[in-house]
Amino acid sequence: MQPRTWQARARPVAIGSDPFPTMESAMPSISREEVAHLAHLARLDLAPDELDHLAGQLDQILGAVAQVTEVAADDIPPTSHALPLTNVFRADEPRPCLPAEAVLAAAPAAEDGRFRVPQILGEEA
Repeated sequence: MQPRTWQARARPVAIGSDPFPTMESAMPSISREEVAHLAHLARLDLAPDELDHLAGQLDQILGAVAQVTEVAADDIPPTSHALPLTNVFRADEPRPCLPAEAVLAAAPAAEDGRFRVPQILGEEA
C-alpha cells in the first residue's frame, strides 16, 4: 500500500462561505486497508471485524485531533496549565544540619560511621 500524499489545490470560494474550511472537513477518513497497513507495521494480527472497528475509532481520534488543531490560534500563548502558577517551593539553599555523630548516636545500630541494617539478600558484602 502506498502512503497517501496530499497536495494543496486552489479552489473557488463562494461569497459568504468560509474560505478556510475546518480541518475536520479537510481530514480524510482512514480506510480499512490503511488500518491493516498500520497493524502490519505494528506487528499486530487483527481479525477483519477488528479492522472495521478500529477504522471507526481512528476516524474519531483523527477528528478530535483536527478539532484541537482548529482551536490553536496564533494570538494565544502556549500554556501548560489553565491558570498561571508560581513556584511554591522554598529556595534550595544550604542550611545547617545535624552532625553525623548525633544522627548515628540515635540509630539502633551503627558501624564505621554508617547505619547498620540487617542483611536481606543473603549475599556477602
